[in-house]
Amino acid sequence: MQSIRVGMGFDVHRFAAGRALWLGGIQIQHEKGLLGHSDADALIHALCDALLGAASLRDIGFHFPDTDDSYKNIDSKILLKKTMELLRSKSYELGNADITVCAESPRLNPHIPAMKICLSETMQVHPDDISIKATTSEKMGYVGREEGIAVYATVLIYKKSRHDANG
Repeated sequence: MQSIRVGMGFDVHRFAAGRALWLGGIQIQHEKGLLGHSDADALIHALCDALLGAASLRDIGFHFPDTDDSYKNIDSKILLKKTMELLRSKSYELGNADITVCAESPRLNPHIPAMKICLSETMQVHPDDISIKATTSEKMGYVGREEGIAVYATVLIYKKSRHDANG
């Protein structure tokens, strides 16, 4: 029997002037970026939390704490790659990821294909295993007031059998 597990991740970051906007591993042109200890890629952070949670490996703050200066301004793709290494060390592999980004601006739909390619290359999975959707909060709450961006991620992971050709 194959072990199948589900994880959910959530992250939110405030907008800040003078910062680059990174989402899904790519830089997006916008007048503000997201504030955080790392590059503040909320999409990757939510994805890492979902993956770590599904494998019962705690959360991104446990593995990559913002109190550790070695993670200051780090490229979140490095955190995602390390997260996948942690999963694979427990013989887990990604089944699929479903990610929703909630932002009033910038418009994200044109950037989704590049995000999928970037994430799939970083995670070493097929792009079709990653779904990214963009929505707004209809001008309500902190996202609606354009104070920041929120991201929700759900993943399915499975434990590779000893009999798998690749495992």
